[in-house]
Amino acid sequence: MRRLYHYFLAILSYWFYGRPSRKLVVVGVTGTKGKSTTCRLIASVLEAGGYRVGLLSTAEFQIGEKRWLNIRKMTMLGRGEIHKMLKEMVSARCQYAVVETSSEGILQYRHLGLNYDIAVFTNLGTEHSERHGGFDNLKKAKGRMFAQLSKHSKIINGQKIKKVIVANGDDENAQYYLDFKADEKLVLQLNKQTIDNSKQDSLGTLGVTCYVLRDTGSEFDLENKKYTVNLPGKFNIYNALSALAVGKSQNISDEKIALGLAKVDLVPGRMEFINEGQNFKVIVDYAHEPLSLTELFTTLRNMLAPGAKLIGVVGSDGGGRDVGKRAKMGEIAGRFCDTVVITDVNCFDEDPKEIAEMLAVGARAAGKKDNENLFIEIDRKEGIKKAIALAKEKDIVVITAKGTEPCIVDHGKKIPWDDRVVAREIIREQKN
Repeated sequence: MRRLYHYFLAILSYWFYGRPSRKLVVVGVTGTKGKSTTCRLIASVLEAGGYRVGLLSTAEFQIGEKRWLNIRKMTMLGRGEIHKMLKEMVSARCQYAVVETSSEGILQYRHLGLNYDIAVFTNLGTEHSERHGGFDNLKKAKGRMFAQLSKHSKIINGQKIKKVIVANGDDENAQYYLDFKADEKLVLQLNKQTIDNSKQDSLGTLGVTCYVLRDTGSEFDLENKKYTVNLPGKFNIYNALSALAVGKSQNISDEKIALGLAKVDLVPGRMEFINEGQNFKVIVDYAHEPLSLTELFTTLRNMLAPGAKLIGVVGSDGGGRDVGKRAKMGEIAGRFCDTVVITDVNCFDEDPKEIAEMLAVGARAAGKKDNENLFIEIDRKEGIKKAIALAKEKDIVVITAKGTEPCIVDHGKKIPWDDRVVAREIIREQKN
């Protein structure tokens, strides 16, 4: 019954707000990690190409020149708000809408009526598998976004809009999404050949020939052209490649694509450095599942100065969400971080101590010892305070799992929160 409610609400909202997606080129971005950053990079590339853009992501919203944080604690807004915002984009003369599309949103039919024209696949991990009844169901749920490409044709200003698929070819699940119908398909690759081009129509491969990673970003070469990404981490090269592919599919010049990529130096709550003059680094990042934690910690270990330590603040949502990943997350933190601090994220209706203990089991299996290099501080502020107090010169403290989330949810209570604000306050207090 509830599924029918969501279904009809989406359809009703689509018509009530005048079918706004028919007047916009809609770019959908789905995957496990990197979606919000990919959305921001795509928007920047499109803007560099001279277009007006709207954006809906977990991190932020945008309508033309106006940008603001997403403080709603949901990736895809409900109750028809997506279509309402698309209508506002049309009124603001936007030509493109970049929409981060989650499996949970698809499960609740919030993707209906979006009439996607470009579908981007970043990668796929096991996050939310339990919610969907298994990994295969999760993969198929995300596939519904790609299936929409062939269900709707669109003409804007007398021009038929082509349908495009962009996929990370280094992910073993890419072939599934490339099998959907589209006018053009673009595959991104850094590491290995995983896609059989002979099985695909209208498929092009964008393969990076070489790349250089730095603490503040990276450079990579593609088709004899050099691009700069001012966001650290190898994973952000993949995010940039997705944006680059979208730009190429829209006939934006290489020079303007490069300009759009280089312009992005911050995505709120994604590898965001907190600088209050301290002699160590503090980073806030949304990573909250095994795949993203592994990528994050790998990147940060490569940034460490000789003899410096990586101190990780980790935790997991409650509410029965992805219970199976908790020990794995603790094990990853224990393996990559020199010191692990486990704390609450959003316990919802579970006991936060039980959640923390599940993570601690994994950290101990990786060799961490309680009260030596493993600490459990359920109160999130105390956990962050502990991690920062342990930091020495040139160490890196990384605070994971929330990013820009505006609250902690604890047994029905929503406690106002911002990891970035709290970290700044604690650094200033400890300096004094």
